[in-house]
This record gives sequence, structure tokens and C-alpha cells, in this order.
Amino acid sequence: MDFNSSIRYVNERLQIDDCELEAIIAETGTPTYIYSLKRAGENYRRIRDLFAGPGARIHFSVKANGNLALLGALKEAGAGFDCVSGGEIYRVLQAGAAGEDIVFAGVGKTRAEIDFALESGVAWFNVENVAELDYINGAALEQGIDRARVALRLNPEVSAKTHPYMATGHGSAKFGLTADVIRQLWERQSRYSNIDFAGVHLHIGSQLGDIKATSAALDRLLELIRPHPQIRAINLGGGLPVAYRFGERAPALQDFAAAIAPRLAGYDLLLEPGRSIVADAGILVAEVLYVKRQAGQLFYVINASMAELLRPALYGAQHEIVPLLKTEGEAELAQVAGPVCESADVLARDRLMPPLRVGDKVAIMTAGAYGMTMASNYNARPRPAEVVVEESGDRWRVSRRRETWDNLTRSEV
Repeated sequence: MDFNSSIRYVNERLQIDDCELEAIIAETGTPTYIYSLKRAGENYRRIRDLFAGPGARIHFSVKANGNLALLGALKEAGAGFDCVSGGEIYRVLQAGAAGEDIVFAGVGKTRAEIDFALESGVAWFNVENVAELDYINGAALEQGIDRARVALRLNPEVSAKTHPYMATGHGSAKFGLTADVIRQLWERQSRYSNIDFAGVHLHIGSQLGDIKATSAALDRLLELIRPHPQIRAINLGGGLPVAYRFGERAPALQDFAAAIAPRLAGYDLLLEPGRSIVADAGILVAEVLYVKRQAGQLFYVINASMAELLRPALYGAQHEIVPLLKTEGEAELAQVAGPVCESADVLARDRLMPPLRVGDKVAIMTAGAYGMTMASNYNARPRPAEVVVEESGDRWRVSRRRETWDNLTRSEV
């Protein structure tokens, strides 16, 4: 059974590309994140080719996955990077990218982060606050930078069909600037001698369920910039969807490209996908600690939790869970729970699961995005190891060592 081009069962054993997961886990232990660089590269190239055109550029959204090995592989493939903090800029630079590969976004940039971004030569600032322009303009003047390139983020006041926590383009969201504010800023550009108002940024949310909301938001953007021929760059953010459930069909990326690309002829297009590049390239492997029957329910308690993968507790998100070794027997409704002392620490509720025993290993699927980047030390849990399977498919390596208890106190004074 193939889950995608890189993750499949071979002789009843789950593997990533040509590497058997049981063999990896025998050396690394659990819980461990494992990523296929080959699959991530395929996803990146598919999106790049769909939106190909003069001036088009794909910037990987680093908040989805900041693994240095993954960032380095995407950089080699030609990707730029979308960063939302100074720390993400630092990670991208450590991975070998240049400042000119970076777009710096975020609704709450600090002055220190703005200084660092300018010093690093970032290509774009996506701006969401009027006062932020004063900070950028002043810092650019102090650093002797002639013109810092800026895209103003439009809040189109469009509600996206997605989880409320992932919707960012409606009127009550903290993100972006209204069309009226953007018009006023363009009318008084002369106040900002060290800023080049060269683009507009638009991002209405993540895991977008259909094309209608994106198209409506794009219509408002095009109407806004039509009287301003100097605006030649349109940044449409990310939000491209992936399927998390077996049998689920996400809206085809081809449909998004067909609806968007023709309407942007003559503009430079920037896209910032994250989830659609790395989600299905990664899994989180865990071990069954206990099998428990209580109040008529079956519980599998595993050694991964909301500290390692927050999405189910935060969003009610579903991740499929499968054994590393296929097991015989009738599937049964079960709760797959972690060991953290929170009732929300359930990774799968009322899920049909094959029979599992203590010591069995399971893979939590489609965990390459917003997994390790949202992991924490809650309950004083060391964060897991990360492994990458090289693009050749036949070799793997630990790209981030598992934290130890010593790591938990090393920074304290």
C-alpha cells in the first residue's frame, strides 16, 4: 500500500523511500520525526512548475518546518524563504541561503528584528502596521540602505473556508491593512524616503478549502492596485491545502493555478507555501506504552503527545495513525492518547485501529508541517529527534539530536 510516492508498505513493513522505518527507529529511538527530502523536493517542484512564469518565485514558509537539512535541500532546489521572525531568518541563513532569498513577514516585528533583517539584506518586508513603516524607514536610513522593498499586506475582509484559527483575511483578524489605509499610504509615499512601495501581499488563511475565497480576495487586490502601475509584485502567501485523512481529496493545486495565474499576467508572482511542500513528506514515529480498557473504551497510550504534535489538541486536527508492521486482527474503535497531564492530549479519538501491543511502533502521518516547529517542553518533556532520508532515498541521517534532561536546564541561571 502506497500513501504517497515516498511512504508505503513493502512486505508489510512501513518505509520511507528505500529506508525501512523499523531499522531507523532501532537506532534513534522514539518519538522521532522523519522526513523524506525526496518527497519535499517533488512537492516543491510541482508547485513551482504549476505557477511558472517570468518573475514567479516560490518562498517556502519556514514556520511550517525549520529543519536545517530540509531548508538546505529546498535552497539547493531553488526555493526562497518566507520568515516571520528574526529567529527564522537566522535559521535560513544558517542553512546557506542569502538575504536576497528571504521575505520577512509578520504582524509584530520588533525593531531589533527589523534591524537584523536589513543587515541581512532581506529582499522584501511584508508590512501589516503603519508604524512599522516608520521603523523600517528609519532603520534603512541609519544603515545607509537606499530603498527597502515593501509589500503592504491587504486584509481583503474575506472569510476563508477553513478552521477559524487558520483564517487570517476576515475583518476582525489582527492581520493586514484595509484597502483604505493602503490607499492613504500610497498617497503619501514621499514621507518614506528609504522605502520602495513595490508590491502587495495577500494571505487569507491556511488549508484553504476552495478557490472561491481566494478568487474573491484576488479581485479586491487587483481592483486596489489597478490605478498604481508602479506596483508590479503580488505576493499571494500560501495556504495551499493537503489531505490529512485517508480517502480525502484536497482541492487540486492545478485548479488554484488555473484560477490565479492567468489573472496575474504582467505581474511578478510570489507564493509562500509551507504545508503543501512538507506535510506529507514527514511522519512522527511513536511507541505504544500501555494498552488500557476503561469505561467501555480502548486506550492506546503512546510516547508521543501534544508536546511533540500540538495540532490535534490545538485545532482538533486529524492525523492518520498506522503501525510500522502490519498486524493481523479485527480493527477496533480506540483512543490514541499521549502521556501529558491534559485531557486534550489525545492524538486520535474514536479511531478504528488495528490491534496493537505494548512495544509496537506507530507512524503518525502527514506530520511534516507544524509538528516540530510547534513542539514544546511541556511536562518537562525533551523534544524529539529529527531524521532526514536523503534525496537518493537509500540513506538517512539524524539531522537533530534528541534533547536530554540536561537540555531542559542548561539555559537556566
